[in-house]
Amino acid sequence: MDMEIEEERESKRLRLGYSQEWSLWQLLDSILPTGGFAHSYGLEAAMQARIVNSPEDLQIFVTHVLENTGSLLLPFVYATTTSHDIETWHKLDKLLNAMLSNEVARKASTTQGSALLRIASAMFTELPSLKAMRRESLQTRTVSFHHAPIFGLVCGLLGLDPCISQRAYLFITLRDVISAATRLNLIGPQAGAILQHRVASVAEEILNKWKDRDVEDACQTAPVLDAVQACHGYLFSRMFCS
Repeated sequence: MDMEIEEERESKRLRLGYSQEWSLWQLLDSILPTGGFAHSYGLEAAMQARIVNSPEDLQIFVTHVLENTGSLLLPFVYATTTSHDIETWHKLDKLLNAMLSNEVARKASTTQGSALLRIASAMFTELPSLKAMRRESLQTRTVSFHHAPIFGLVCGLLGLDPCISQRAYLFITLRDVISAATRLNLIGPQAGAILQHRVASVAEEILNKWKDRDVEDACQTAPVLDAVQACHGYLFSRMFCS
């Protein structure tokens, strides 16, 4: 009898693990319509400013973007993954809104975050609290819906490990920047895939450097790129929103 109970518990744990993996893969899937591919993370502005002119420059740029994401945004992902309640989320949302120093980055974050929460609340029907949080937050009209805290919130409610959640956030950043570089004809699709694989080890080092930090430690590490991204709205012609 005890063996049957233990087998049932193990089967339940395995089913839960499979469910979490499928949910994570869906969150990382490029087909998820969160609007990430409408943003270049400042790459388009950097190219027009002649800061990025070659694939070699691109690799340096990508590394700086990942470093800045790790230092500034991973603390917010970590905080809401570990404390996935509406009070913590709203507090961190307001804090990040004050910390993002340029309007372009701020708008990109809120646009993607709002889309992610809308899709996740409709998609993950096993998480009714997520839909309730969204409804209550929309009624308050004081929430900005920044992407990093919402990503952590969704991961936390899905039961994902905080380290995996933070690694996943770096992955989607890396994926979207390289996708933008491909569409801007800076590199081809094959070169983009090779670059993504090459930078993966760098991304892991950045993760280990910045993971599990308190939001009080969040900071900018690439102020020049932040300033360049802020100029995106002044470009004469542009393909991306940021």
